[in-house]
Amino acid sequence: MNTLVANRVMAVPVAAPPGHWIGAGGSMIMETDKHTGAVRKHYIGMVTMLDILAHLAGDDAVNGGDSTSDVDNKLNVTVSTIIGHCLEGLSLWTLNPNTSLLDCMEVFSKGIHRAMVPLDSHMDNISGVELVESSSSYRMLTQMDVIKFLKAHGQQELRDALARTVSSTGAITDTILAVTRRTRAMDAIKCLRSAGLQAVPIVEAPDIPPEGHKQLINGYGRKLVGTFSATDIRGCPVDLMKSWLPLHVREFMSRVYQNPSHGVPDLVNSPKLLVSCYADSSLLEVIDLVTSRHVHRVWVVDEFEYGTILGVISLTDIIRAVRAALISAT
Repeated sequence: MNTLVANRVMAVPVAAPPGHWIGAGGSMIMETDKHTGAVRKHYIGMVTMLDILAHLAGDDAVNGGDSTSDVDNKLNVTVSTIIGHCLEGLSLWTLNPNTSLLDCMEVFSKGIHRAMVPLDSHMDNISGVELVESSSSYRMLTQMDVIKFLKAHGQQELRDALARTVSSTGAITDTILAVTRRTRAMDAIKCLRSAGLQAVPIVEAPDIPPEGHKQLINGYGRKLVGTFSATDIRGCPVDLMKSWLPLHVREFMSRVYQNPSHGVPDLVNSPKLLVSCYADSSLLEVIDLVTSRHVHRVWVVDEFEYGTILGVISLTDIIRAVRAALISAT
């Protein structure tokens, strides 16, 4: 967890001694000695911040996930025991260095958030996504890397595509699963895990009965008041985790933001400022938002009834829309 926080990343690959583990999804991704070719490491999966948080929040079928009393014990387990708490941890892919950007975008448009790229691939394939790879070292390529590259180098070629509204590109997902401002942080984490989500909007829901605050609700058409995301949660100090998890989500996020480990507080990244757009915002405007605010999704709100949530645009949606425009143009 300290590694993720220190490097401000959401996930890291897990390496094990060769010959002792089965890789995630049957993958065989090896790191070899550059000079001898001997296998040194076998990458067996990914561990994400959400895996750790779901584990710490006590989300298991035995105790119902309501106990935070054993946080200290849970922090001492090995990462191999929590791989796969969330589905993303069971996804481990490599992209050959010769893979075209368009092919890479196809992979990322299907919901794969990151892939390892071998610097000196020993495989014969020319391009594409693989479950088998051998290299002396790897780099990690993420969806955000691709979007930042498109913004920096593709604005001229993509001018027409990026000028289109997000509504016309089909980038908006209007199925909105949300939590209420009265949901506890530990319950929100369980909701993220069970639904396979990285973030949920926090909405006003005065009509929801008490038991409804422990589960996801339909957020469409409700007033947006915040975001609860695994990216932001990584700023929660480990030693305060036990006392913070029972807090309501808004209070939890406020404390995370104010804590020094989250970084220097600044107005741009304040949790009080919601990262949102309108249905007629351009694709470029949304790309500017995700890259400048360092977020992985933008909420779509009603232009005339401000704060009413109508949809969400994720990095996956952006990449899919840009790729479709590129193919259409050619």
